[in-house]
Amino acid sequence: MTSLLDKAVAAPRALTHRELAELLSWPDVDALFAAAYEVKCREIGRVVSFRGLVEFANVCEKDCYYCGIRKGNGKVHRYCMDAEEIVREAEWAFKAGYGSLVLQSGELTGEKNAAFVEDVLRRIHAFGGDDFGVTISLGEQSEKTYRRWREAGAHRYLLRIETSNPGLYAKLHPADHSWERRRDCLRALRRCGYQVGSGVMAGLPGQTVDDLASDIEFFAAEDLDMIGMGPYIPHADTPLGKDASWTPELRKERLELGLRMIAATRLHLHDVNIAAATALQALDPEGREKGLLAGANVIMPNITETRYRADYQLYAGKPCLNEDSTLCRGCLERRIAAIGETILWNRRGDSPHWGRR
Repeated sequence: MTSLLDKAVAAPRALTHRELAELLSWPDVDALFAAAYEVKCREIGRVVSFRGLVEFANVCEKDCYYCGIRKGNGKVHRYCMDAEEIVREAEWAFKAGYGSLVLQSGELTGEKNAAFVEDVLRRIHAFGGDDFGVTISLGEQSEKTYRRWREAGAHRYLLRIETSNPGLYAKLHPADHSWERRRDCLRALRRCGYQVGSGVMAGLPGQTVDDLASDIEFFAAEDLDMIGMGPYIPHADTPLGKDASWTPELRKERLELGLRMIAATRLHLHDVNIAAATALQALDPEGREKGLLAGANVIMPNITETRYRADYQLYAGKPCLNEDSTLCRGCLERRIAAIGETILWNRRGDSPHWGRR
């Protein structure tokens, strides 16, 4: 058993499907996390990159069965920040030394949305330039739109596949949602010159360990630069979550599964950026720190104006809904220092994998 960990630490992309499944079920979870952390420290260092997260709109054309802001959820108060508000939050992150920003919203297509995002990106690039990393996570778009946003100043794009199993994907979405379309968008993003990211949910109904092992193989096959994934947490106002049981035992299991996915992904891919998702903190106050110690190297503090945060809940129990961004920055700095990690202030924190390409 120890030899498998040694094999994973020694070389990237060296594990078979069966070996990935073994890691995801590893009996000594502390040894698993320690091995993943060893690889993270060797490839990236004992450092953490911050991405200031702005959730600028919760209007969405998609109707995914697990998502709290799906278009079919009539209980959501919809909002869209104006360009001045978004740019103001971006300037705050830039001056606070975050070095990088994430712009996220529900999925919208069309010229009006494309032009709005392009304008925001150009305004941010005007003061941040290419030294201020900008990630966007705005769903499925045309390749023309992706290229337009890349030319306006975006550097990275996160588009979560949610599961690499097309059959399971079909159970999580209406019939007009296409797994193949989503995968093809990832490939279009690569052609447009982005650092490309994707991710999955761990603990979905009907999901198996083999599915999760295949997810990690999908990350490798698509040659991704960054991974953003987290445990599945049900939302009561969704078809998938309305009748879901949610016990303390299940929360603990889901947290561990999310951490195991981080560790196994680090042990297989080695040099990609991996985020410690906020969903981990929703399950454990120290969830993000545990994610870092399991192999993650990115944290995305929410810097959205607090008056909007309660309306952007993809899952139940989202933390930090009323937390001031300045206080959050100081709190995170102390908590990260307490586990022996250092924050890369004023650095884009690009994926080493992307740099080596």
